[in-house]
Amino acid sequence: MRKPRDFDAALKTLTEKTKALKENKRKQLGDLIVATGADALDVETLAGALIATVQSVDTAQKQAWKKAGTEFFRKTKAAQSADTSQPESAQTSDSLFASSRSGAGKS
Repeated sequence: MRKPRDFDAALKTLTEKTKALKENKRKQLGDLIVATGADALDVETLAGALIATVQSVDTAQKQAWKKAGTEFFRKTKAAQSADTSQPESAQTSDSLFASSRSGAGKS
């Protein structure tokens, strides 16, 4: 006879996993803001820039932003490789950026 499934436990596990993934994504976005220097902007300016980016329909501009972002991550990766004595926390931040680029942080 088959063992009955504990749906409540499975649901609780999935809920906790979802919560952890959302928190990880929030942390990655915060790390990205700090790494790019955008934390120097006031919140209203940063929000306005992000809204304009999301609402933009100019594909050429989006491609230029994507290229700039790719270069940023390439430089970050090169700097990490060049400096192997980097503190653990900085290496973790760089690896978080890599996972967000690969689509792991997308929902």
